[in-house]
Amino acid sequence: MKKSLLFLALAFGFLAGGAFAANSVTLYKNSAVASYYADKYHGRKTSNGETFNMYDMTAAHKTLPFNTKVKVTNLSNGKSVVVRINDRGPFVKGREIDLSKGAAVKIGMIKSGTAKVSLEIVGGPDGAASGLQGQKADGNGAKGQKAGAFAKNAASSDCDRWNIQLGAFSSKKNASIFAADAQAAGIKNLAYQTTKSGVVRVIIKDLPTEKVQPMLNALEKKGYKDYLVRERRD
Repeated sequence: MKKSLLFLALAFGFLAGGAFAANSVTLYKNSAVASYYADKYHGRKTSNGETFNMYDMTAAHKTLPFNTKVKVTNLSNGKSVVVRINDRGPFVKGREIDLSKGAAVKIGMIKSGTAKVSLEIVGGPDGAASGLQGQKADGNGAKGQKAGAFAKNAASSDCDRWNIQLGAFSSKKNASIFAADAQAAGIKNLAYQTTKSGVVRVIIKDLPTEKVQPMLNALEKKGYKDYLVRERRD
């Protein structure tokens, strides 16, 4: 998928400069909408398999590679926080990034719920962080700051097809029993996906971005809360 361009561009950055340069900050979006998620998801699994802790400095994004570090600045008050991408979302139209509650507190957006923010890449997927010095977005795009290949490729590589994993099992028999129950509950478009290690996943296959959040809402109402949203790669 196009998303592979992200990793190629980022890998080039590490080979050419040794991680990100000490004073490197790459503008990703100079104006985007941030929201946050909290108590309802605290303790659940994130899309990369971690346990969501709403007090950690983490965030969900649809396309940035897991473990990318992003500096998020609230444009209304100038407050900033660095978060690590460990989840996928938000799937609400017009929203770019979903912060943990802890990160939202840091930039003063708890009361408003959403905020206009700038996003800057400050560390790569291997967890190596760069310094936080550098030019900030000025409201006119990347004027005065050369946006790197990573940001350019990331901005043009939005994933638009998704799978929702409902369960993962060591045997096809148990996966089939689970899938039958899900179908009886009215969940459609189910499929099986077997990993290289032999784990059988039960998934809702091939959803466009705009249908992900409505499906998640429906799953919540039916009592399915241990889902994982993954980019479709086949």
